[in-house]
Amino acid sequence: MSDTITIFDTTLRDGEQAPGCSMDTDEKMQVAQALVDLGVDVIEAGYPIASPGDFDAVQRIARRFGSQSTICSLARCRKEDIDSAWGALQDSEKVRVHLFLATSPIHREFKLKMAEDEIVRRAVESVKYCADLMSKRSDIKIPNVEFSPEDAARTELDFLCQVVEKAIDAGATTINIPDTVGYATPTHYFKVISHLKKHVPNIHKCVISTHCHDDLGMAVANSLAGVEAGARQIECTINGLGERAGNAALEEVVMALKTRGDYYGVGTKIQTTKLCNTSRLVSKMTGMTVQRNKAIVGQNAFAHEAGIHQHGMLQSRSTYEIMRPEDVGYIGESLVLGKHSGRHAFRDRVTKLGYQIDDETFEKVYQGCTALADKKKSIYDADIIAIIENQSTTQMVETWSLASVHAFGGTGTIPTAAVELHQASGDGQPVVLRDAATGDGPIDAVFRTLERLTGISATLTQYEVKGVSGGQDAQGEVLVEIEHDGKTYHGTGLSTDILDASARAYLQALNKARGGMGGRAASPLKGV
Repeated sequence: MSDTITIFDTTLRDGEQAPGCSMDTDEKMQVAQALVDLGVDVIEAGYPIASPGDFDAVQRIARRFGSQSTICSLARCRKEDIDSAWGALQDSEKVRVHLFLATSPIHREFKLKMAEDEIVRRAVESVKYCADLMSKRSDIKIPNVEFSPEDAARTELDFLCQVVEKAIDAGATTINIPDTVGYATPTHYFKVISHLKKHVPNIHKCVISTHCHDDLGMAVANSLAGVEAGARQIECTINGLGERAGNAALEEVVMALKTRGDYYGVGTKIQTTKLCNTSRLVSKMTGMTVQRNKAIVGQNAFAHEAGIHQHGMLQSRSTYEIMRPEDVGYIGESLVLGKHSGRHAFRDRVTKLGYQIDDETFEKVYQGCTALADKKKSIYDADIIAIIENQSTTQMVETWSLASVHAFGGTGTIPTAAVELHQASGDGQPVVLRDAATGDGPIDAVFRTLERLTGISATLTQYEVKGVSGGQDAQGEVLVEIEHDGKTYHGTGLSTDILDASARAYLQALNKARGGMGGRAASPLKGV
Protein backbone atom coordinates (compact mmCIF):
# COMPACT_ATOMS: atom_id res chain seq x y z
CA MET A 1 0.00 0.00 0.00
CA SER A 2 1.31 3.46 -0.91
CA ASP A 3 2.64 5.67 1.85
CA THR A 4 1.78 8.83 -0.14
CA ILE A 5 -1.73 10.26 -0.01
CA THR A 6 -3.13 11.70 -3.23
CA ILE A 7 -4.59 15.14 -2.57
CA PHE A 8 -7.68 15.74 -4.70
CA ASP A 9 -8.75 19.38 -4.50
CA THR A 10 -12.34 20.26 -5.37
CA THR A 11 -12.31 23.96 -4.48
CA LEU A 12 -13.17 24.87 -8.08
CA ARG A 13 -16.13 22.48 -8.16
CA ASP A 14 -17.58 21.62 -4.75
CA GLY A 15 -16.11 24.73 -3.14
CA GLU A 16 -17.68 26.99 -5.75
CA GLN A 17 -21.08 25.40 -5.14
CA ALA A 18 -21.15 27.11 -1.74
CA PRO A 19 -23.59 30.05 -1.84
CA GLY A 20 -21.81 33.29 -2.76
CA CYS A 21 -18.54 31.58 -3.74
CA SER A 22 -18.84 32.03 -7.50
CA MET A 23 -15.74 32.81 -9.56
CA ASP A 24 -15.36 33.80 -13.19
CA THR A 25 -13.03 31.87 -15.47
CA ASP A 26 -10.07 34.21 -15.01
CA GLU A 27 -10.38 33.92 -11.23
CA LYS A 28 -10.57 30.13 -11.52
CA MET A 29 -7.38 30.18 -13.60
CA GLN A 30 -5.60 32.08 -10.81
CA VAL A 31 -6.79 29.60 -8.20
CA ALA A 32 -5.80 26.67 -10.44
CA GLN A 33 -2.30 28.13 -10.78
CA ALA A 34 -2.07 28.41 -6.99
CA LEU A 35 -3.19 24.78 -6.59
CA VAL A 36 -0.57 23.62 -9.07
CA ASP A 37 2.10 25.62 -7.23
CA LEU A 38 0.86 24.10 -3.97
CA GLY A 39 1.50 20.62 -5.34
CA VAL A 40 -2.08 19.35 -5.57
CA ASP A 41 -2.17 15.98 -7.33
CA VAL A 42 -5.70 16.16 -8.79
CA ILE A 43 -7.67 19.35 -9.43
CA GLU A 44 -11.41 18.90 -9.91
CA ALA A 45 -11.92 21.91 -12.17
CA GLY A 46 -15.69 21.90 -12.49
CA TYR A 47 -18.91 20.40 -13.73
CA PRO A 48 -18.92 20.96 -17.53
CA ILE A 49 -22.56 20.01 -18.16
CA ALA A 50 -23.76 22.65 -15.68
CA SER A 51 -23.22 25.62 -18.02
CA PRO A 52 -21.15 26.82 -21.00
CA GLY A 53 -19.10 28.86 -18.53
CA ASP A 54 -18.24 25.77 -16.49
CA PHE A 55 -17.28 23.88 -19.66
CA ASP A 56 -15.02 26.73 -20.78
CA ALA A 57 -13.35 26.97 -17.37
CA VAL A 58 -12.61 23.22 -17.21
CA GLN A 59 -11.29 23.23 -20.76
CA ARG A 60 -9.00 26.23 -20.18
CA ILE A 61 -7.68 24.84 -16.91
CA ALA A 62 -7.04 21.43 -18.49
CA ARG A 63 -5.21 22.92 -21.46
CA ARG A 64 -3.10 25.20 -19.28
CA PHE A 65 -2.28 22.91 -16.35
CA GLY A 66 -2.92 19.36 -17.62
CA SER A 67 0.79 18.62 -17.90
CA GLN A 68 1.44 19.53 -14.25
CA SER A 69 -1.52 18.20 -12.25
CA THR A 70 -4.24 15.75 -13.19
CA ILE A 71 -7.32 17.77 -14.17
CA CYS A 72 -10.66 16.20 -13.33
CA SER A 73 -14.21 16.99 -14.42
CA LEU A 74 -17.41 15.81 -12.77
CA ALA A 75 -20.32 14.03 -14.46
CA ARG A 76 -23.50 12.28 -13.46
CA CYS A 77 -23.95 8.75 -14.75
CA ARG A 78 -25.57 10.03 -17.91
CA LYS A 79 -24.23 9.85 -21.46
CA GLU A 80 -24.63 13.58 -22.10
CA ASP A 81 -22.78 14.44 -18.88
CA ILE A 82 -19.91 12.09 -19.71
CA ASP A 83 -19.63 13.45 -23.26
CA SER A 84 -19.45 16.99 -21.88
CA ALA A 85 -16.91 16.09 -19.18
CA TRP A 86 -14.65 14.30 -21.64
CA GLY A 87 -15.14 17.00 -24.25
CA ALA A 88 -13.67 19.58 -21.88
CA LEU A 89 -10.65 17.37 -21.12
CA GLN A 90 -9.94 15.35 -24.25
CA ASP A 91 -7.09 17.44 -25.69
CA SER A 92 -5.16 17.69 -22.42
CA GLU A 93 -2.43 15.46 -21.06
CA LYS A 94 -3.24 14.26 -17.51
CA VAL A 95 -7.00 13.92 -17.12
CA ARG A 96 -9.67 12.15 -15.08
CA VAL A 97 -13.45 11.91 -15.33
CA HIS A 98 -15.33 11.62 -12.03
CA LEU A 99 -18.73 9.89 -12.22
CA PHE A 100 -21.28 9.77 -9.44
CA LEU A 101 -24.59 8.06 -8.79
CA ALA A 102 -26.52 7.99 -5.53
CA THR A 103 -26.84 4.64 -3.78
CA SER A 104 -28.45 5.25 -0.37
CA PRO A 105 -32.06 4.12 0.21
CA ILE A 106 -33.12 7.73 0.81
CA HIS A 107 -31.72 8.86 -2.54
CA ARG A 108 -32.97 5.77 -4.36
CA GLU A 109 -36.52 6.32 -3.17
CA PHE A 110 -36.94 10.07 -3.16
CA LYS A 111 -34.44 11.46 -5.70
CA LEU A 112 -33.71 8.80 -8.31
CA LYS A 113 -36.78 6.60 -7.88
CA MET A 114 -34.67 3.66 -9.02
CA ALA A 115 -34.37 0.11 -7.73
CA GLU A 116 -31.04 -1.42 -6.67
CA ASP A 117 -30.56 -3.40 -9.87
CA GLU A 118 -31.18 -0.24 -11.92
CA ILE A 119 -28.53 1.60 -9.92
CA VAL A 120 -25.97 -1.15 -10.53
CA ARG A 121 -26.78 -1.31 -14.24
CA ARG A 122 -26.54 2.48 -14.69
CA ALA A 123 -23.23 2.63 -12.81
CA VAL A 124 -21.67 -0.20 -14.83
CA GLU A 125 -22.88 1.18 -18.17
CA SER A 126 -21.63 4.67 -17.37
CA VAL A 127 -18.20 3.64 -16.12
CA LYS A 128 -17.71 1.37 -19.13
CA TYR A 129 -18.91 4.04 -21.57
CA CYS A 130 -16.54 6.60 -20.05
CA ALA A 131 -13.58 4.21 -20.05
CA ASP A 132 -14.21 3.24 -23.68
CA LEU A 133 -14.48 6.92 -24.65
CA MET A 134 -11.16 7.76 -23.02
CA SER A 135 -9.49 4.66 -24.51
CA LYS A 136 -10.02 6.02 -28.02
CA ARG A 137 -7.12 8.36 -27.38
CA SER A 138 -3.99 6.43 -28.33
CA ASP A 139 -1.83 7.64 -25.45
CA ILE A 140 -4.32 6.54 -22.76
CA LYS A 141 -3.60 2.92 -21.89
CA ILE A 142 -5.58 2.81 -18.65
CA PRO A 143 -8.49 5.30 -18.51
CA ASN A 144 -8.49 7.39 -15.34
CA VAL A 145 -12.10 6.98 -14.20
CA GLU A 146 -13.31 7.72 -10.68
CA PHE A 147 -16.68 6.49 -9.44
CA SER A 148 -18.57 7.81 -6.42
CA PRO A 149 -21.57 6.05 -4.91
CA GLU A 150 -23.16 9.28 -3.65
CA ASP A 151 -24.29 9.22 0.00
CA ALA A 152 -22.21 6.08 0.53
CA ALA A 153 -22.09 6.66 4.29
CA ARG A 154 -25.86 6.03 4.46
CA THR A 155 -25.88 3.11 2.01
CA GLU A 156 -26.41 -0.49 3.14
CA LEU A 157 -22.96 -2.09 3.28
CA ASP A 158 -23.90 -5.19 1.26
CA PHE A 159 -25.34 -3.07 -1.55
CA LEU A 160 -22.40 -0.67 -1.40
CA CYS A 161 -20.01 -3.59 -1.83
CA GLN A 162 -21.99 -4.82 -4.83
CA VAL A 163 -21.95 -1.42 -6.58
CA VAL A 164 -18.25 -0.87 -5.88
CA GLU A 165 -17.24 -4.31 -7.14
CA LYS A 166 -19.21 -3.90 -10.37
CA ALA A 167 -17.84 -0.38 -10.96
CA ILE A 168 -14.26 -1.63 -10.61
CA ASP A 169 -14.97 -4.49 -13.03
CA ALA A 170 -16.34 -1.91 -15.48
CA GLY A 171 -13.12 0.09 -15.37
CA ALA A 172 -13.13 2.44 -12.38
CA THR A 173 -9.60 3.03 -11.09
CA THR A 174 -10.58 5.19 -8.11
CA ILE A 175 -13.53 4.50 -5.83
CA ASN A 176 -14.62 7.48 -3.77
CA ILE A 177 -16.71 6.97 -0.62
CA PRO A 178 -18.68 10.21 -0.12
CA ASP A 179 -20.15 11.22 3.21
CA THR A 180 -22.37 13.52 1.19
CA VAL A 181 -24.36 15.03 4.05
CA GLY A 182 -21.75 14.87 6.81
CA TYR A 183 -23.63 12.11 8.63
CA ALA A 184 -20.73 9.79 9.50
CA THR A 185 -18.57 9.70 12.59
CA PRO A 186 -14.88 8.70 12.48
CA THR A 187 -15.56 5.20 13.79
CA HIS A 188 -18.50 4.74 11.42
CA TYR A 189 -16.49 5.92 8.41
CA PHE A 190 -13.52 3.73 9.35
CA LYS A 191 -15.83 0.71 9.48
CA VAL A 192 -17.35 1.47 6.06
CA ILE A 193 -13.97 1.55 4.32
CA SER A 194 -12.66 -1.43 6.31
CA HIS A 195 -15.75 -3.40 5.27
CA LEU A 196 -15.14 -2.59 1.61
CA LYS A 197 -11.50 -3.67 1.83
CA LYS A 198 -12.53 -6.95 3.42
CA HIS A 199 -15.58 -7.84 1.31
CA VAL A 200 -14.94 -6.44 -2.19
CA PRO A 201 -12.71 -9.02 -3.89
CA ASN A 202 -11.27 -6.66 -6.54
CA ILE A 203 -10.80 -3.63 -4.25
CA HIS A 204 -7.02 -3.94 -4.63
CA LYS A 205 -7.37 -2.83 -8.26
CA CYS A 206 -8.40 0.69 -7.31
CA VAL A 207 -7.50 3.58 -5.02
CA ILE A 208 -10.01 4.25 -2.26
CA SER A 209 -10.84 7.92 -1.76
CA THR A 210 -12.55 9.95 0.96
CA HIS A 211 -14.96 12.83 0.37
CA CYS A 212 -16.37 14.12 3.64
CA HIS A 213 -18.68 17.03 4.35
CA ASP A 214 -18.58 19.01 7.57
CA ASP A 215 -22.23 19.22 8.65
CA LEU A 216 -21.36 17.81 12.10
CA GLY A 217 -17.86 19.30 12.15
CA MET A 218 -16.16 15.95 11.52
CA ALA A 219 -15.06 16.14 7.88
CA VAL A 220 -11.34 16.25 8.66
CA ALA A 221 -11.61 13.60 11.39
CA ASN A 222 -13.59 11.32 9.08
CA SER A 223 -11.07 11.79 6.26
CA LEU A 224 -8.21 10.85 8.56
CA ALA A 225 -10.17 7.83 9.81
CA GLY A 226 -10.52 6.81 6.16
CA VAL A 227 -6.75 6.99 5.75
CA GLU A 228 -6.31 4.76 8.80
CA ALA A 229 -8.69 2.27 7.20
CA GLY A 230 -6.69 2.22 3.95
CA ALA A 231 -7.91 5.14 1.82
CA ARG A 232 -5.08 6.67 -0.20
CA GLN A 233 -6.81 9.72 -1.65
CA ILE A 234 -8.44 12.60 0.24
CA GLU A 235 -10.89 14.93 -1.48
CA CYS A 236 -10.82 18.35 0.13
CA THR A 237 -11.01 22.10 -0.47
CA ILE A 238 -9.01 25.18 0.47
CA ASN A 239 -10.45 26.72 3.66
CA GLY A 240 -12.99 23.87 3.80
CA LEU A 241 -15.30 25.54 1.28
CA GLY A 242 -18.24 23.57 -0.05
CA GLU A 243 -21.95 22.86 0.11
CA ARG A 244 -23.65 23.85 3.37
CA ALA A 245 -21.01 23.60 6.15
CA GLY A 246 -18.31 22.74 3.62
CA ASN A 247 -15.81 19.96 2.99
CA ALA A 248 -12.69 18.66 4.68
CA ALA A 249 -10.16 21.50 4.70
CA LEU A 250 -7.06 20.72 2.63
CA GLU A 251 -4.74 22.64 4.93
CA GLU A 252 -6.00 20.72 7.98
CA VAL A 253 -5.74 17.20 6.58
CA VAL A 254 -2.33 17.90 5.08
CA MET A 255 -0.89 19.36 8.28
CA ALA A 256 -2.46 16.63 10.40
CA LEU A 257 -0.70 14.00 8.29
CA LYS A 258 2.56 15.95 8.41
CA THR A 259 2.49 16.85 12.11
CA ARG A 260 1.38 13.36 13.15
CA GLY A 261 3.47 11.43 10.65
CA ASP A 262 4.56 9.30 13.60
CA TYR A 263 0.99 8.06 13.91
CA TYR A 264 -0.35 7.92 10.34
CA GLY A 265 2.87 6.86 8.64
CA VAL A 266 1.92 8.56 5.37
CA GLY A 267 2.59 11.92 3.75
CA THR A 268 1.62 14.15 0.83
CA LYS A 269 3.40 16.08 -1.94
CA ILE A 270 1.92 19.41 -0.82
CA GLN A 271 4.30 22.38 -0.49
CA THR A 272 3.00 23.37 2.90
CA THR A 273 4.81 26.73 2.99
CA LYS A 274 2.29 27.91 0.36
CA LEU A 275 -0.80 27.03 2.40
CA CYS A 276 -1.45 30.47 3.89
CA ASN A 277 -0.94 32.27 0.58
CA THR A 278 -3.33 29.90 -1.17
CA SER A 279 -5.87 30.30 1.62
CA ARG A 280 -5.78 34.08 1.31
CA LEU A 281 -6.11 33.96 -2.47
CA VAL A 282 -9.17 31.68 -2.35
CA SER A 283 -10.71 33.84 0.37
CA LYS A 284 -10.37 36.93 -1.80
CA MET A 285 -11.55 35.24 -4.98
CA THR A 286 -14.68 33.75 -3.39
CA GLY A 287 -15.44 36.53 -0.91
CA MET A 288 -15.50 34.01 1.96
CA THR A 289 -13.59 35.40 4.93
CA VAL A 290 -11.47 32.95 6.92
CA GLN A 291 -12.45 32.99 10.59
CA ARG A 292 -9.74 34.31 12.91
CA ASN A 293 -9.49 31.07 14.88
CA LYS A 294 -9.47 28.80 11.82
CA ALA A 295 -6.95 25.98 12.22
CA ILE A 296 -3.66 26.33 10.31
CA VAL A 297 -4.47 29.48 8.30
CA GLY A 298 -6.53 31.65 10.67
CA GLN A 299 -5.22 35.00 11.89
CA ASN A 300 -5.01 33.64 15.45
CA ALA A 301 -3.54 30.25 14.54
CA PHE A 302 -0.11 31.20 15.92
CA ALA A 303 -1.08 34.01 18.31
CA HIS A 304 -0.39 33.64 22.02
CA GLU A 305 -1.93 36.08 24.48
CA ALA A 306 -2.27 34.24 27.78
CA GLY A 307 0.65 35.02 30.11
CA ILE A 308 1.47 31.41 30.87
CA HIS A 309 1.56 30.62 27.14
CA GLN A 310 3.82 33.57 26.41
CA HIS A 311 6.18 32.52 29.19
CA GLY A 312 6.37 28.99 27.81
CA MET A 313 6.93 30.28 24.26
CA LEU A 314 9.88 32.37 25.44
CA GLN A 315 11.48 29.26 26.91
CA SER A 316 10.71 26.99 23.95
CA ARG A 317 8.22 27.40 21.10
CA SER A 318 7.42 23.70 21.29
CA THR A 319 5.65 24.23 24.62
CA TYR A 320 2.59 25.67 22.86
CA GLU A 321 3.22 25.21 19.12
CA ILE A 322 3.06 21.82 17.42
CA MET A 323 3.84 23.39 14.04
CA ARG A 324 6.23 26.15 13.04
CA PRO A 325 4.47 29.18 11.51
CA GLU A 326 6.96 29.19 8.64
CA ASP A 327 6.01 25.60 7.75
CA VAL A 328 2.58 26.79 6.56
CA GLY A 329 3.73 30.16 5.23
CA TYR A 330 2.19 32.08 8.12
CA ILE A 331 3.08 35.77 8.04
CA GLY A 332 2.80 37.85 11.19
CA GLU A 333 3.23 41.61 11.48
CA SER A 334 7.02 41.96 11.43
CA LEU A 335 8.06 45.57 10.88
CA VAL A 336 9.91 45.65 7.58
CA LEU A 337 9.71 48.96 5.76
CA GLY A 338 9.45 52.69 6.20
CA LYS A 339 8.73 55.43 3.68
CA HIS A 340 12.43 55.73 2.78
CA SER A 341 13.01 52.05 2.02
CA GLY A 342 14.32 51.44 -1.50
CA ARG A 343 13.25 49.10 -4.27
CA HIS A 344 16.03 46.58 -3.62
CA ALA A 345 15.00 46.09 0.01
CA PHE A 346 11.39 45.92 -1.03
CA ARG A 347 12.03 43.36 -3.80
CA ASP A 348 14.03 41.24 -1.34
CA ARG A 349 11.16 41.31 1.16
CA VAL A 350 8.56 40.39 -1.45
CA THR A 351 10.69 37.41 -2.50
CA LYS A 352 11.16 36.26 1.10
CA LEU A 353 7.39 36.41 1.55
CA GLY A 354 7.13 33.82 -1.22
CA TYR A 355 5.89 35.96 -4.11
CA GLN A 356 7.31 35.93 -7.63
CA ILE A 357 5.83 38.91 -9.48
CA ASP A 358 6.72 40.52 -12.79
CA ASP A 359 8.31 43.96 -13.02
CA GLU A 360 5.08 45.74 -13.91
CA THR A 361 3.19 44.28 -10.97
CA PHE A 362 6.17 44.89 -8.69
CA GLU A 363 6.19 48.58 -9.59
CA LYS A 364 2.45 48.89 -8.87
CA VAL A 365 2.86 47.16 -5.53
CA TYR A 366 5.91 49.29 -4.68
CA GLN A 367 4.05 52.49 -5.51
CA GLY A 368 1.11 51.29 -3.44
CA CYS A 369 3.37 50.68 -0.46
CA THR A 370 5.13 54.05 -0.75
CA ALA A 371 1.75 55.77 -0.94
CA LEU A 372 0.70 53.82 2.12
CA ALA A 373 3.89 54.88 3.92
CA ASP A 374 2.73 58.49 3.60
CA LYS A 375 -0.41 57.59 5.54
CA LYS A 376 1.03 55.35 8.28
CA LYS A 377 4.33 55.22 10.07
CA SER A 378 5.45 51.71 9.19
CA ILE A 379 4.71 49.03 6.63
CA TYR A 380 4.27 45.46 7.86
CA ASP A 381 4.48 42.13 6.06
CA ALA A 382 0.71 41.85 6.26
CA ASP A 383 0.38 45.23 4.49
CA ILE A 384 2.62 44.11 1.63
CA ILE A 385 0.71 40.85 1.22
CA ALA A 386 -2.62 42.66 1.18
CA ILE A 387 -1.44 45.04 -1.55
CA ILE A 388 0.04 42.21 -3.67
CA GLU A 389 -3.11 40.15 -3.41
CA ASN A 390 -5.34 43.17 -4.02
CA GLN A 391 -3.45 43.63 -7.29
CA SER A 392 -4.10 39.99 -8.23
CA THR A 393 -7.86 40.37 -7.71
CA THR A 394 -8.27 43.64 -9.60
CA GLN A 395 -6.83 42.58 -12.97
CA MET A 396 -10.12 43.16 -14.73
CA VAL A 397 -11.37 45.60 -17.34
CA GLU A 398 -13.29 48.22 -15.39
CA THR A 399 -16.14 50.24 -16.84
CA TRP A 400 -15.88 52.66 -13.92
CA SER A 401 -12.96 53.64 -11.69
CA LEU A 402 -13.12 55.66 -8.48
CA ALA A 403 -11.69 59.19 -8.70
CA SER A 404 -12.86 60.58 -5.34
CA VAL A 405 -15.35 59.98 -2.56
CA HIS A 406 -16.52 62.29 0.23
CA ALA A 407 -19.09 61.52 2.89
CA PHE A 408 -20.23 62.86 6.23
CA GLY A 409 -22.70 61.85 8.91
CA GLY A 410 -23.26 61.90 12.63
CA THR A 411 -25.89 62.54 15.26
CA GLY A 412 -28.46 65.08 14.11
CA THR A 413 -27.24 65.19 10.50
CA ILE A 414 -28.39 63.56 7.27
CA PRO A 415 -25.64 61.21 6.04
CA THR A 416 -24.57 62.36 2.58
CA ALA A 417 -21.99 61.22 0.04
CA ALA A 418 -20.52 62.77 -3.09
CA VAL A 419 -18.66 60.55 -5.56
CA GLU A 420 -16.71 61.12 -8.77
CA LEU A 421 -16.17 58.24 -11.17
CA HIS A 422 -14.26 57.94 -14.41
CA GLN A 423 -16.06 55.90 -17.06
CA ALA A 424 -14.02 54.18 -19.77
CA SER A 425 -14.69 55.36 -23.32
CA GLY A 426 -13.65 54.27 -26.78
CA ASP A 427 -11.39 57.25 -27.45
CA GLY A 428 -9.25 56.66 -24.38
CA GLN A 429 -10.49 59.80 -22.64
CA PRO A 430 -12.55 58.86 -19.57
CA VAL A 431 -15.98 60.38 -19.05
CA VAL A 432 -16.25 62.13 -15.68
CA LEU A 433 -19.37 61.26 -13.68
CA ARG A 434 -20.40 63.04 -10.47
CA ASP A 435 -23.39 62.61 -8.19
CA ALA A 436 -24.49 62.68 -4.55
CA ALA A 437 -27.04 60.88 -2.42
CA THR A 438 -28.19 60.43 1.16
CA GLY A 439 -28.46 57.19 3.09
CA ASP A 440 -28.95 55.55 6.48
CA GLY A 441 -25.26 56.23 7.18
CA PRO A 442 -22.23 57.49 5.29
CA ILE A 443 -21.40 54.02 3.88
CA ASP A 444 -24.97 53.51 2.71
CA ALA A 445 -24.92 56.97 1.15
CA VAL A 446 -21.73 56.08 -0.76
CA PHE A 447 -23.27 52.85 -2.03
CA ARG A 448 -26.47 54.61 -3.15
CA THR A 449 -24.44 57.23 -4.98
CA LEU A 450 -22.47 54.54 -6.80
CA GLU A 451 -25.71 52.87 -7.88
CA ARG A 452 -27.05 56.17 -9.21
CA LEU A 453 -23.85 56.83 -11.15
CA THR A 454 -23.62 53.32 -12.66
CA GLY A 455 -27.33 52.78 -13.18
CA ILE A 456 -27.09 49.39 -11.49
CA SER A 457 -29.50 48.64 -8.67
CA ALA A 458 -28.20 46.01 -6.28
CA THR A 459 -28.97 44.51 -2.89
CA LEU A 460 -26.14 44.41 -0.37
CA THR A 461 -26.07 40.90 1.11
CA GLN A 462 -22.74 41.00 2.96
CA TYR A 463 -20.43 43.70 4.28
CA GLU A 464 -17.30 42.99 6.32
CA VAL A 465 -14.38 45.09 7.52
CA LYS A 466 -11.15 43.75 8.97
CA GLY A 467 -7.81 45.24 9.89
CA VAL A 468 -4.86 44.07 7.82
CA SER A 469 -2.28 44.79 10.53
CA GLY A 470 -2.26 46.22 14.04
CA GLY A 471 -2.38 49.82 15.16
CA GLN A 472 -4.75 52.74 14.76
CA ASP A 473 -3.29 53.56 11.34
CA ALA A 474 -3.79 50.03 9.98
CA GLN A 475 -5.16 49.38 6.53
CA GLY A 476 -8.77 48.23 6.45
CA GLU A 477 -9.92 45.56 4.04
CA VAL A 478 -13.58 45.66 3.07
CA LEU A 479 -15.47 42.76 1.52
CA VAL A 480 -18.91 43.19 0.01
CA GLU A 481 -21.35 40.85 -1.65
CA ILE A 482 -24.25 42.14 -3.74
CA GLU A 483 -27.17 40.56 -5.55
CA HIS A 484 -28.20 41.80 -8.98
CA ASP A 485 -30.65 40.16 -11.37
CA GLY A 486 -30.67 36.98 -9.30
CA LYS A 487 -26.89 36.57 -9.28
CA THR A 488 -24.30 37.34 -6.62
CA TYR A 489 -21.10 39.34 -7.08
CA HIS A 490 -18.38 40.23 -4.62
CA GLY A 491 -15.73 42.89 -4.37
CA THR A 492 -12.85 43.86 -2.10
CA GLY A 493 -11.32 47.22 -1.28
CA LEU A 494 -8.15 48.15 0.60
CA SER A 495 -7.32 51.49 2.20
CA THR A 496 -6.45 53.18 5.47
CA ASP A 497 -9.76 55.03 4.95
CA ILE A 498 -12.75 52.71 5.43
CA LEU A 499 -15.00 54.94 3.32
CA ASP A 500 -12.54 54.72 0.44
CA ALA A 501 -12.11 50.95 0.88
CA SER A 502 -15.90 50.48 1.01
CA ALA A 503 -16.43 52.50 -2.15
CA ARG A 504 -13.75 50.54 -4.00
CA ALA A 505 -15.18 47.20 -2.88
CA TYR A 506 -18.74 48.11 -3.89
CA LEU A 507 -17.61 49.57 -7.21
CA GLN A 508 -15.63 46.41 -8.00
CA ALA A 509 -18.78 44.35 -7.43
CA LEU A 510 -20.81 46.72 -9.64
CA ASN A 511 -18.18 46.44 -12.38
CA LYS A 512 -18.49 42.67 -12.21
CA ALA A 513 -22.28 42.92 -12.37
CA ARG A 514 -21.98 45.24 -15.38
CA GLY A 515 -19.89 42.68 -17.23
CA GLY A 516 -21.58 39.59 -15.81
CA MET A 517 -18.21 38.54 -14.37
CA GLY A 518 -18.23 35.93 -11.65
CA GLY A 519 -21.96 36.12 -11.15
CA ARG A 520 -23.62 32.83 -10.43
CA ALA A 521 -27.14 31.74 -9.68
CA ALA A 522 -27.74 28.58 -7.66
CA SER A 523 -27.16 25.57 -9.91
CA PRO A 524 -29.81 22.83 -9.95
CA LEU A 525 -27.03 20.29 -10.50
CA LYS A 526 -25.32 19.09 -7.37
CA GLY A 527 -22.36 16.79 -6.97
CA VAL A 528 -21.11 14.41 -4.33
